Amino acid sequence: MILREAGLLLGIGVGAGILLSLAGARAAKSLLYGLKSYDPLTLLGAVAVLAVVAVGATLLPAQRASKLDPMVALREE
Repeated sequence: MILREAGLLLGIGVGAGILLSLAGARAAKSLLYGLKSYDPLTLLGAVAVLAVVAVGATLLPAQRASKLDPMVALREE
């Protein structure tokens, strides 16, 4: 459940980030000489790094949550 939520947030963030980066690169291309507005290798690299960081950040809380007794967690809330 935790990893699914993190994946959903990662997907939304990556989608919005790609759109904004392409728009920003297109605007910067008109200002700077020799700048390419689309580099698929860089975009894929950034998405891969973000995915690894997102999974790494949610793995520890997901493992802790899976070891917790549901009755104890409900009792404490």
